Amino acid sequence: MPVRGTLVDIPTADGTADAYLAHPDDGRAHPGVILYMDAFGLRPHLERMADRLAAAGYTVLVPNAFYRAGRAPVVELPELIDLDQADELFARIVPLLGTLTPEATARDADAYLRWLGESPLVQDGPIGLTGYCRGALLALRTAASHPDRIAVAAGFHGGSLATDSPDSPHLGADRITAELYFGHADDDPSLPPEQIDRLAAALTAAGVRYRAEVYAGAPHGYTQADTSRYDAAAAERHWEALLGLLKRVLPA
Repeated sequence: MPVRGTLVDIPTADGTADAYLAHPDDGRAHPGVILYMDAFGLRPHLERMADRLAAAGYTVLVPNAFYRAGRAPVVELPELIDLDQADELFARIVPLLGTLTPEATARDADAYLRWLGESPLVQDGPIGLTGYCRGALLALRTAASHPDRIAVAAGFHGGSLATDSPDSPHLGADRITAELYFGHADDDPSLPPEQIDRLAAALTAAGVRYRAEVYAGAPHGYTQADTSRYDAAAAERHWEALLGLLKRVLPA
């Protein structure tokens, strides 16, 4: 399906968020999906991911979650991000991640969902979410803060989803009505086995419909083709899981 991609600005309570919008180029409204970025931010690779989702029949919004610090790219990135030699890069990114508090995430989600609800390119009805790395955390928090708007949410190689912190995302499980899917990375320091178990226990206790899988041998960041942790087989498995879930819950 032919796809059109454009840059858009979204008014928020804290300023203006720049974002990438991809949609089928057929003049019709389609189910809406928010794609939450990983720690490296809005960039061409995520735009290509949005295009692939749009080609499957969805209108996809990829917000620059770091918009409070400027328009994307907030941090200049190399063409290929080598995670084994990225200390300087992470020194600039970590403070930006710290601005994505639960309160800020909920305010931003308000704005993104309002914008999608007003767009003629988006069908009336609930929205889907998919998130990567830190974006999986944002997706989980959005599913909890906006249960009336979110029908389905997926997270891939997410980190810090079920920590000991009093604001850990898993503590919002009892507010979630969406169906969830998680594709966890294998041997991931940002989501060790005890967090995987804690997340599963919270979702089960809350009666959330979910499926969680550990992608054997797939490292943290396995979906991101512009990084040294990309795993093509795991990335394709993620696409099969994501598109299958969306097509079943939010048929295009």
